Amino acid sequence: MPSTPASDRIRLMALMLVVALLLLGVKFTAYFLTNSNAILTDALESIINFITGGFALYSVYLAAKPKDQDHPYGHGKIEFLSSGLEGTLITLAGIGIIIKSIYTLVYPEPIMQMDIGIYLTAAAGLVNYVAGRYLVRRGTQSSSLTIIANGKHLLSDAYSSAGLVLGLGCIYFTGLLWLDSVVAIIFGSFITYTGYGLVRNSISGVMDEADHQLIVRIITVLNFRRRPNWIDLHNMRVIKYGSQLHIDCHLTLPWYFNLQESHKEVDALQEEITQEMGDVVELFVHLDPCLPPASCRLCTKADCRVREHDFVGRVEWTLNNVIENEKHVL
Repeated sequence: MPSTPASDRIRLMALMLVVALLLLGVKFTAYFLTNSNAILTDALESIINFITGGFALYSVYLAAKPKDQDHPYGHGKIEFLSSGLEGTLITLAGIGIIIKSIYTLVYPEPIMQMDIGIYLTAAAGLVNYVAGRYLVRRGTQSSSLTIIANGKHLLSDAYSSAGLVLGLGCIYFTGLLWLDSVVAIIFGSFITYTGYGLVRNSISGVMDEADHQLIVRIITVLNFRRRPNWIDLHNMRVIKYGSQLHIDCHLTLPWYFNLQESHKEVDALQEEITQEMGDVVELFVHLDPCLPPASCRLCTKADCRVREHDFVGRVEWTLNNVIENEKHVL
């Protein structure tokens, strides 16, 4: 039986959870061998990776469940909660790292076997970089906020590890132990900022904040593939439910179209959006009749037999004029 995109995402997140557990062991081994605060920052973030990986796996599984009577729009909103939890835990970990590093800066502790710690940190960082790039690419392809957030988290972890290796190298060659706490504070601040960004994106999704970049992408396609019968488009809204998109809009058609002709135009609109966005779109269209002679001025339909005014010019659909709840006029 062939796998589905949802089952592929679930297997992917399960694999990432196993990888997170292995890297957790590697990083804590490096910390116990070296007693380095900077390496501890990496190890603590790996705990977050594992915890959020488990919740991400559950949220991807739940988001893949079909719509039901209690969830008519599906279960995709869980992905925003997953991303928010991940961001919160990352932020708390970053703050904890900063506090401990400041304490150790005042009361320094000895560091041992720095060379082994550098090798283990570099290896773990490389694995995180490869895994993070792959997750971001797969998450973008499937429009999964959870997978994208998990991938970005792994990438931030990889960048932290890269900087950490440079910092540890400086400590190794100079013998200045206080650099360990300074490096930890720098990367603790970076981790905190990354976590804040994830929380911010999660709140935006829960509050259905307009994604202008996404709307512009849709509008660009519709402008390019616009049909003469689509006289006007306005009051467009796009809501995300995980990987699913719910789109509302008003479409103006010739007033004399019957129900069958109008339905055909809606199907065409759905097809154009689906070709661009993939099979993740739920489209609800409110149909408006054209209003001669005002609509005639911007109507490009050449074979209209009831035209009451000459064509003046086509209105290009833009973000500003499509999201407004007003018909366009010239």
